[in-house]
Amino acid sequence: MLRYSAYWMLVVLCTVSVVASSGEDSSGRLSAGTVIDVYKSPTCGCCGDWIEHIQGNGFKTEIHHPNDLNQLKADKGIAAHFQSCHTAVTADGYVFEGHVPAIYIQRFLDEKPKGAVGLAVPGMPVGSPGMEVGDKFMPYQVLLLKRDGSAEVYADILSPADQ
Repeated sequence: MLRYSAYWMLVVLCTVSVVASSGEDSSGRLSAGTVIDVYKSPTCGCCGDWIEHIQGNGFKTEIHHPNDLNQLKADKGIAAHFQSCHTAVTADGYVFEGHVPAIYIQRFLDEKPKGAVGLAVPGMPVGSPGMEVGDKFMPYQVLLLKRDGSAEVYADILSPADQ
């Protein structure tokens, strides 16, 4: 029950932050209303579930099914060991690879860390947004991808309440 209560509290908090359909609030800060282009396979169900998660948190999406998803990832600077099943890209070029929780996408867009390309959740951790399987959960990390090809831990997700 706590998992769902915390989730809906985050949905409300993120949704309340949506001020303008342009994706910016009155200060010019990107908001959860930001449109994110999502590149995925047309047959991937967990990608669809992740898209529902970010839409439920106020983000807008445009879905694309590229002929060569691996090439798109390479073009965006996402090394193979950071990859997952889908890649999301904002209009200003930030990437969100894999099952990154909406709360961390919003935090990243608010902070815009210097030298960052975006965030990644490599692989497909059970219990991450879009990868829910009953009450199963596997702790995972959200990584901050840097322009120089390196990464660092952006967030440790130790329980469902952390996402």
